Amino acid sequence: MARSLPVLNNAPGSSALRPDGGRNFIIPADVSGPKTRLRYVVFALLIVVYVVTPWIQIGGHPAVFLDLQHRAFYLFGQTFNAQDFWLVFFLLSGIGFVLILVTALWGRIWCGYACPQTVFLEGVFRRVERLIEGPRDARRKRDQAPTSVNRVLRKTAKHLAFFALSFLVAHVFLSYFVSLPALFRMMHDKPLEHPEAFAWAAVTTLIMYGNFAWFREQLCLVICPYGRLQSVLTDSESMVIGYDVLRGEPRGKAKDKANGDCVDCGRCVVVCPTGIDIRNGLQMECIGCAACVDACDAVMTKLKRPTGLIRYDSQSGLARQTKRFWRPRVYVYAAFGVLGLIVATLLTRTRVPFEANLLRLSSVPYLLEDNGRRVRNALELHVVNKHGEARTFRIEGVRATGIDYVVGIPSARIESLSSLRVPVFVLAPNDGKRRTVQLRVDDGDVPRELETPFIAP
Repeated sequence: MARSLPVLNNAPGSSALRPDGGRNFIIPADVSGPKTRLRYVVFALLIVVYVVTPWIQIGGHPAVFLDLQHRAFYLFGQTFNAQDFWLVFFLLSGIGFVLILVTALWGRIWCGYACPQTVFLEGVFRRVERLIEGPRDARRKRDQAPTSVNRVLRKTAKHLAFFALSFLVAHVFLSYFVSLPALFRMMHDKPLEHPEAFAWAAVTTLIMYGNFAWFREQLCLVICPYGRLQSVLTDSESMVIGYDVLRGEPRGKAKDKANGDCVDCGRCVVVCPTGIDIRNGLQMECIGCAACVDACDAVMTKLKRPTGLIRYDSQSGLARQTKRFWRPRVYVYAAFGVLGLIVATLLTRTRVPFEANLLRLSSVPYLLEDNGRRVRNALELHVVNKHGEARTFRIEGVRATGIDYVVGIPSARIESLSSLRVPVFVLAPNDGKRRTVQLRVDDGDVPRELETPFIAP
């Protein structure tokens, strides 16, 4: 039978909100440990991927290049145009359900380890802040003291560094939409020669600076909807960061054997980037960063007590109840996630490398020639090259009894993601027989044949 949980001592911590409702600017303390080191490794890898991806060339184009100006999109060797946008639905739905699956299994591990907000804030900006302003206690003491030259210089240096970092991050982001060579050219030109790109870079820089220098954890607490979905995406079996109430309570001094293992040092609170007290249970503000786990384990090690007072565990596990890793919602999320990714992959892999549409001109359906002995149909072939490079297309009519074709441009070279309209005239005897127009379009790989009825009296 499950043991009942003792009542928590809900002592106030350094919450992001003051009792009067105002904002409490959080200054997390430094923490070290295996999970913190793992996070920094993940941060470094993700930042490297973010910076290096625009430099990687696949098929003559950047690995990820979203050319909005020309409505051309290059993703890891695949080329897409605006007409392929419907594929995004399956890709995003697959990724979305995979994220939901990860949340159901491991809580908000995405927020703590891979969310861009966390990666740049904890992996870059706060590390620079600690380097310039020093550890938490020194900074708090300096901020509470009267204004001094030392304080002004440190603050100025920090914000200049923040602005420079925001400038770099914003320009790397812009390179995904204009390509690096174009970005370098724009940076050497006058801003008014590229007003749109300059405006986007300037606005993005200011937004990132304001976010990482001031707004910070408020983005997670106020704007991001993901944390608010936590209550419906997780259940009592999800792996979250939790406090072992049965082992830790009642809190008190270590020398008193009547107390639990929690000595109420508050170390788990001061290292939290959102300022919560994890001992009060699972909360919306918890981003699953595990800083409190490393902080508590360090204290337990010093006290020669077992680590894991705060740990990754399910709420059922913390309550000493039977735990279930696989459960119905996990199977449902996994099925939808895998289905979406499979459909997106198959549609992408089987997508035709060029579009060809045989259209009838908006005029009379047919014309009679040679005193009514022959019938002429006027058509138009629209070809779109979806290859990543220019291709030569050959167009010819498939010979049939009595049908003659006149192709305006039998061979044409079409640039990548460009199109061409070719006039086609088809002539056949006016003998009352039913015929079909057939055209073959060959891009040098796999030819396609198009058909449309031949219209006659």
